[in-house]
Amino acid sequence: MNKDIADGKWQQLKGTIQQKWGDLTDDDLDRINGRREEFSGVMKERYGKSKEEAEQEFDRLRDNDN
Repeated sequence: MNKDIADGKWQQLKGTIQQKWGDLTDDDLDRINGRREEFSGVMKERYGKSKEEAEQEFDRLRDNDN
């Protein structure tokens, strides 16, 4: 996947993530910037999710885009 496609997909996912987890700020999403490890860290901080739970959710969102 080239960088333009990855960036576009991340932009789409940001909206989905903000709808699902309203406590995440734009700064949080900028920090995550499409990185699975960052997503799991932020989810642990904000929602108390385990690393495994957060990574599974990130993969579901990325793969299904919903």
